[in-house]
Amino acid sequence: MKGLILSGGAGTRLRPITHTSAKQLVPVANKPILFYGLEAMREAGIREVGIIVGDTHAEVETAVGDGGAFGLQVTYIRQAAPLGLAHAVLIAEDYLGDEPFVMYLGDNLLKDGIVPFVERFAQSRPDALILLQKVPDPQSYGVAEIDDGKVVRLVEKPAQPRSDLALVGVYLFTPKVFASVKAISPSARNELEITDAIQDMVDRGLVVEPHVVTGWWKDTGRLEDMLEANRLILSTLVTEVHGEVVDSTLEGPVSVGEGTVIERCTVRGPVTIAAGCRLSDAFIGPYTAIDQDVCIEHAEIEHSIILAESRISGLNARMTDSLIGKNVVISHSDARPVAYRFMVGDSSQIGVI
Repeated sequence: MKGLILSGGAGTRLRPITHTSAKQLVPVANKPILFYGLEAMREAGIREVGIIVGDTHAEVETAVGDGGAFGLQVTYIRQAAPLGLAHAVLIAEDYLGDEPFVMYLGDNLLKDGIVPFVERFAQSRPDALILLQKVPDPQSYGVAEIDDGKVVRLVEKPAQPRSDLALVGVYLFTPKVFASVKAISPSARNELEITDAIQDMVDRGLVVEPHVVTGWWKDTGRLEDMLEANRLILSTLVTEVHGEVVDSTLEGPVSVGEGTVIERCTVRGPVTIAAGCRLSDAFIGPYTAIDQDVCIEHAEIEHSIILAESRISGLNARMTDSLIGKNVVISHSDARPVAYRFMVGDSSQIGVI
């Protein structure tokens, strides 16, 4: 069995972060989201993985390399434009050949990985196995209707959903799916929808097996989902301190990387702090992930993700529920006259006290 990971989307819902970085490489708990998918493939016994890449291919290829660091053999497949999930399957046909495969959306996270689903697929041998989870807003997802344990209908982002079972971003297929992705036409948004391809498989009488996921699943395409994924992963954190802690209090599970110095701080976990950071006279609250070489002084932060080489200092209020990009400076200024001074990228959001 081979793996296929999709890492070609534009990430418009995470702008401005994704103006300069692939959305699949934005870190959750200080690890790029894409890496969780690669590790899930390896844990399921898959060794050959194709990665669909688009405009951010150079960044993805630099981060992942040949896959050796993950115990994988990685092949990159270029998608000229984001023309849909089924289109990604179509252009990967030569790579996948006549083997069954797992398709994994590179910005999705599954708590329990994919091992049980790969094992079930091997045992029951359906033509496709789809993962489903009940969601409060099914109109935002591909939705499956189930009758007597069988998939009868799939609709992409229905205006009036007839089910609350959303398609999770992991699919298992036999090569029979290729006939279906070739049979369908582009949707109203000019994409080849994987829901249409699976519906074609159902209509042809092929066996499409549903499985409802009970553990958590997160599509991290939005800020609130990314912060929630960060919270869920940090909830499993164990204390591991490799840096220097001076006149500070660490409460709960806290991970501190090598070369990091924490002075006169209270850090209330779960919190992960990467290597090379300097924190002084600060409060770091629960569910915060701080990437490498970040400087924080005279500030309070919680439930946030701070990316590499940023500096936060002298804040007059607590920062919360935030995603801060790389090389960002947020600081109090004593300049006169008193005024707000901003340099803000496209699609940014700023809350002013």
